[in-house]
Amino acid sequence: MTTSIEARIAEELGVRERQVKAAVELLDGGSTVPFIARYRKEATEMLDDAQLRTLEERLRYLRELEDRRAAILDSVREQGKLTEELEARIRAADTKARLEDIYLPFKPKRRTKAQIAREAGLTPLAEGLLSDPSVEPTAAAAAFVDADKGVADAGAALEGARAILTEKFSEDADLIGELRERMWGRGRLAAKVREGQEEAGSKFADYFDFAEPFTALPSHRVLAMLRGEKEDVLSLDLEPEEPSETPGPSSYEGIVAHRFGVADRGRPGDKWLQDTVRWAWRTRILVHLGIDLRLRLRTAAEDEAVRVFAANLRDLLLAAPAGTRATLGLDPGFRTGVKVAVVDATGKVVATDTIYPHVPANKWDQALDRLARLAKQHAVELVAIGNGTASRETDKLAAELLAKHPELNLTKVMVSEAGASVYSASAFASQELPDLDVSLRGAVSIARRLQDPLAELVKIDPKSIGVGQYQHDLAEVKLSRSLDAVVEDCVNGVGVDVNTASTPLLSRVSGISSGLAENIVAHRDANGPFRSRKALKDVARLGPKAYEQCAGFLRIRGGDDPLDSSSVHPEAYPVVRRMAKSTGGQVAALIGDTGTLRSLRAGDFVDETFGLPTVTDILRELEKPGRDPRPAFKTATFKEGVEKIGDLASGMILEGVVTNVAAFGAFVDIGVHQDGLVHVSAMSRTFVKDPRDVVKPGDVVKVKVMDVDIPRKRISLTLRLDDEAGADAQGGAPKRGERGGDRADRGGRPPQQRQGGGAGGGGGRRSERGGRDDRGGRDRSSAPAPGNSAMADALRKAGLLGEGGKRK
Repeated sequence: MTTSIEARIAEELGVRERQVKAAVELLDGGSTVPFIARYRKEATEMLDDAQLRTLEERLRYLRELEDRRAAILDSVREQGKLTEELEARIRAADTKARLEDIYLPFKPKRRTKAQIAREAGLTPLAEGLLSDPSVEPTAAAAAFVDADKGVADAGAALEGARAILTEKFSEDADLIGELRERMWGRGRLAAKVREGQEEAGSKFADYFDFAEPFTALPSHRVLAMLRGEKEDVLSLDLEPEEPSETPGPSSYEGIVAHRFGVADRGRPGDKWLQDTVRWAWRTRILVHLGIDLRLRLRTAAEDEAVRVFAANLRDLLLAAPAGTRATLGLDPGFRTGVKVAVVDATGKVVATDTIYPHVPANKWDQALDRLARLAKQHAVELVAIGNGTASRETDKLAAELLAKHPELNLTKVMVSEAGASVYSASAFASQELPDLDVSLRGAVSIARRLQDPLAELVKIDPKSIGVGQYQHDLAEVKLSRSLDAVVEDCVNGVGVDVNTASTPLLSRVSGISSGLAENIVAHRDANGPFRSRKALKDVARLGPKAYEQCAGFLRIRGGDDPLDSSSVHPEAYPVVRRMAKSTGGQVAALIGDTGTLRSLRAGDFVDETFGLPTVTDILRELEKPGRDPRPAFKTATFKEGVEKIGDLASGMILEGVVTNVAAFGAFVDIGVHQDGLVHVSAMSRTFVKDPRDVVKPGDVVKVKVMDVDIPRKRISLTLRLDDEAGADAQGGAPKRGERGGDRADRGGRPPQQRQGGGAGGGGGRRSERGGRDDRGGRDRSSAPAPGNSAMADALRKAGLLGEGGKRK
């Protein structure tokens, strides 16, 4: 009996089949994962968003598998070769690879040597020699010589028979499946440098003579070697097993021989059959398995890289917001000046300017006066400083501003510029800030992303934010689908103020398309702020289904109904009113009244529509309506006097911000234009499987400097503050295979934009990362990391940047 898709997913997730069926029905009906996870808990019996995302992916895969199965059945049926046994095997195939193995003998293909041999009537010769090795091959072949059929002599006949048997051996689905798994478990990926590429490909030096078992290869190493091969620096071989010191047939040949009863018993045909097995293994089977396992390695590496990218993106989007506080944004630069933008508590631009405190103008005092005047005039509370070129110099300017004007009570924060130029030049930025020069829009973005990282970063393609590893080597569809899901989950998890949200932010809300988001903003502009969630129904093309999906995630603060500012879905308002009635008060009085709410029993309000999970969620939400799940805002304090890599010394304990987390460790901005690396082995006294279990992007951490390599722009750090500095810093230096190509590829630009100015020469110092005008046309979407010029160094060491600062 064939297992249903729902049953299979249920088994994989470890849940009941009815839960999966309910989720599938909701997904097919147009519901989104955030909506199902939040508001349909009774239907799915509490499947969470992570389970639902996995369910959604597996559902897509298994449906594609079923479509392919149907196509294969039709193809074999049309050929008149579909037997009951074959149909049963096709229907039992549980993976795409297994399905293709079974289909291989029936797959339409160009005329092969085996087909030509069969047409020449050599099938009886091949089958006869296989079934009766006591026959002398040459003598048997003589009977099949026929010049009219292209069989000139006995040798040609035997060659055709061998082609037929080779195809037979290489298209045995069970055999191929067994050999594939054996090779995966016993084989290894070996890399060698191509002749004459030692100097040009020095960035891949760790792989010039390298081999590691398939099952032990981490994703970043696989992607590094594949890139080295693509750049014609490395030659890669998929070895089925460790090379043997004793010559002879491989164990794989033995398995093929055993499968078809081939053995050396001294019979006339035994040697010819063994040679045929060897020929089939080396020319067909090994090649086929190599292609399969290369794809498997790449797919596994891509999956892991996508997972890391998605996890980092989630952490960045859910970073602590500074909140509704007037903010002064500084986009640093030298010759073209520091761009200044002041935004009020709502993010509205209220002032812009350009100051020239640095070389060559050196108008330091004038810049201080203008900043102080702007801060006082607009009651600024925060100063957001972009982390790009001239960032530390501008940070020093801000520090002096704070020192000279303590009455302003300012707080300065270094902010990631990643993707800011992508936003500045975007169509949405032109629509949102039509009267601002492109150069000033970056300063606005920097200020706003401090106020609310999520609201600002959703305006940028997730791939341009640059928190992934080897993102340009990943499958576009797979990466985009994963990152879009992360953005959707984050936006809906936090909730959106419908009266202030931008079109890009609204378009990420459950049930709202880009066109619908534009209609919401147009309606808001034409009719004023929404006073209630019900008013959303007046928006053009926002029908009942869209309303159902989005209403609970949209907030209306100070509207007609106090529940509209909470995450309670409008469909559940009657439940809240029953709660209020039971207390003898009004809904408004009940909201936030922790004592009264905790005195209520959730079970008393359960009905046919709303079960205990939903009622419990409602009570929890009413205690803290519209609560933000993101952490509280805090900043790192960089040490005074430590401004460049030369100021560092082993043993220093510094505060910094985690800017990126890769499979091999975490990069930390300690304020010296160059991020340091905390290797995974230096994160804890206990084994760390995933660095993200210890730190996440945006975390403020204390680190000890273990080693500083100024010429190579490398800083080794440890989170274990009692480690002895200068020792073999277990922690700081990457392991073999984690220097030449394993650093995270943080760029966000398309491949054609990756040359020049991306992350300055000589190791990616922030002051040399390139930029607009004096900064070399910088596209900050490729700036290595949020807060992370050291990623440029990592990229260079990884082989992604040349010594001149150009992207490879």
